[in-house]
Amino acid sequence: MAGKLTKFSVRLPASLKDALDRLAATDGITVNQFLVAAAAEKLSAMQTAEAFFAERRGRGDKEATLRFLTRAGGEQPQRGDELPAPESER
Repeated sequence: MAGKLTKFSVRLPASLKDALDRLAATDGITVNQFLVAAAAEKLSAMQTAEAFFAERRGRGDKEATLRFLTRAGGEQPQRGDELPAPESER
């Protein structure tokens, strides 16, 4: 691992710590390695999403969207196009 390493304490519920212990052992790694990988994965996902939306910010065309949503025409719904009834109505 490149760069300076640092330590910090984390307070976890016992059930979460037990789950981390089991998962790390299943993968054949330490809890520390598991948490470092999990943190890196989460940061990567968040940075990717942030970049994705930043790149697309401002590209939307509100007027074109409204025209599309309010356009006339198209086919009537066909039999079988219905949404399933909510579970509370079944």
